[in-house]
Amino acid sequence: MEKENDPGIITDSELLGLIEAAKKKDPTAMLKLIELYKEDIVRISNFIYMPTEDAISAITLEFLESILKAESSSGE
Repeated sequence: MEKENDPGIITDSELLGLIEAAKKKDPTAMLKLIELYKEDIVRISNFIYMPTEDAISAITLEFLESILKAESSSGE
C-alpha cells in the first residue's frame, strides 16, 4: 500500500533539478538522491552475493558514477 505523504515522492522537475545539481558535484543533491533511492538500493543489495554493507556501498557508488558519467557524455 502506498504511504500517505511519503517524503520520498518528488516531482519530475525536482528530480531533474537534483540530477543536474549532482552532475555539478553538489554534495547536498547527491545525498538527497541517495536518500530517495535508499530503500531500492537496500532491497537490490539482497540479491548480490557479498556482505550487505559492501553491496550497498557498491550500488551507491555505481549510481553516483552513472550520474557523473552522464554529464561528461552529454557535454561532448
